[in-house]
Amino acid sequence: MIDRTLVSRLAAAVAGPITVAGWVETVRDQKKVQFVVLRDETGAVQLVHPRAAEGEADPIAETISALSVGTFVVATGELKHDERVKLGGVEVKLDGLEVTGAAFPEPPIAEDSSIDKRLDWRFIDLRNPKNALIFRIQTTLEHAWRQVWIDRGFIELHTPKLMASASESKAELFRLEYFETEAFLAQSPQFFKQMAQPAGFGGIFEIGPAFRADPSFTSRHATEFTSVDCEFSWIDSHEDVMDLHEELMVAGLTAVKERHGEAIALAFGIDLQVPQRPFPRIPLAEAKQIVAERGYTVPRTDADMDPEGERQIAAYAREVLGHDFVFLTDYDVSIRPFYHMRHEGDAGTTKSYDLIYNGVEISTGAQREHRVDVLEIQAREKGLEPEELSFYLDFFRHGVPPHGGFGMGLARVLMLMLGLGSIRETTYLFRGPTRLLP
Repeated sequence: MIDRTLVSRLAAAVAGPITVAGWVETVRDQKKVQFVVLRDETGAVQLVHPRAAEGEADPIAETISALSVGTFVVATGELKHDERVKLGGVEVKLDGLEVTGAAFPEPPIAEDSSIDKRLDWRFIDLRNPKNALIFRIQTTLEHAWRQVWIDRGFIELHTPKLMASASESKAELFRLEYFETEAFLAQSPQFFKQMAQPAGFGGIFEIGPAFRADPSFTSRHATEFTSVDCEFSWIDSHEDVMDLHEELMVAGLTAVKERHGEAIALAFGIDLQVPQRPFPRIPLAEAKQIVAERGYTVPRTDADMDPEGERQIAAYAREVLGHDFVFLTDYDVSIRPFYHMRHEGDAGTTKSYDLIYNGVEISTGAQREHRVDVLEIQAREKGLEPEELSFYLDFFRHGVPPHGGFGMGLARVLMLMLGLGSIRETTYLFRGPTRLLP
């Protein structure tokens, strides 16, 4: 490892010899003195080099004059503390500058470049501290979630992404050749996380990729995304799933606010709020009535809520209930998968929910149907043949406890948390119908 000091530690470091390393953000090549702003993964520092007298050799000056923005360098010199220096109150007076990775003179993107152009050059785009902050927040958020699960005794799994049959439905599937047969990319780990319940694992979680062959170009859809999944046994109803979901969201937002709250306020202008428990719960039929009373009629021909309806019910939850989160519950069976349990005495509704955050759905959860005879009936109602699902239905023929869980889109959560307009901003390398590079 190169023996360097991170920029974030310079303010607390003792004045004297120091080595820093990073990339060149700006260069001011003046007649008598040169300034370079060097940035590493933790912050930026000013490097200063007084030019030698005219006619004297000055290799550092020559190196600085040839620097391009984005070039990676290792700088050695004297650390000086000076309150007059606006950039952190410190600077490094150079006595050595080594170029380790030169950059082309003209950067391919600028601050005002379109999102598509920026995604073409994502590795440069992510040098922007604001953009890099998103993924530090993501790391904190995931760690907080994992801690909740681990404290509850849950097991982390990594499920297969190659499947012999559809994981959710026959729609939105990526098909691929698989030796002498055909395989599909997993739409979710649903079947596999349910398989862990008759295995006796109790509770499991996974943060991993999922694939949807959805030709959508909306701000909240992708063909490959990171899904946050959880499944656990011995529940009484979907209320148990919602309780755990609340705990996770509160823990995650608390950790993010404590670690990154000031940086988020500075970069995104967001005063991040940690929600209070319990979150509001509104049955879907009631939610539609509330939305209608606000002057909006959901135009869909099926029983589902549309994006504008979600925004309207979220506005109601914020204005009337004082909450950025709201659970919509008891969805119609026609718009839920075959494995969702239905209410006793009301076969038309499921023990399921969608979680809405700042006006957008981020997750679907439910109690699962664990009675194999009922599962077979419900699969046929959805146009699925039990024979095609034999490997899945076998889970339930050898004993399985009552269970439930949820799946949640990570990029959506980050997008809504930070007030951004698209999951393209909160996905490391976005994949959509027309994007496979970089």
